[in-house]
Amino acid sequence: MYNLIERYIFIMTKDDIVNFATKKGINLSDAEVTFIYNFLKKNWRDYLKNPSIFDIDRYKDNFSLENFIKVKKVFEEYYQKFGTLL
Repeated sequence: MYNLIERYIFIMTKDDIVNFATKKGINLSDAEVTFIYNFLKKNWRDYLKNPSIFDIDRYKDNFSLENFIKVKKVFEEYYQKFGTLL
């Protein structure tokens, strides 16, 4: 599973982030897309190693309030679905 995620992160584009967010009803600004893209590219390994230490609230200032609420909701939804697999 780790290799699959690594390959996806390697080819992931900002458009992938925009498309996923749009499907979830989130209209990200360019700055928010850039933040998410850079964050994922840089930190995905650390998160997979120990997902329980990730505190999404630390990144609240990188989003509008409306978008942070939506992003946090999507994060929690996916963590509940897939957190046990990490």
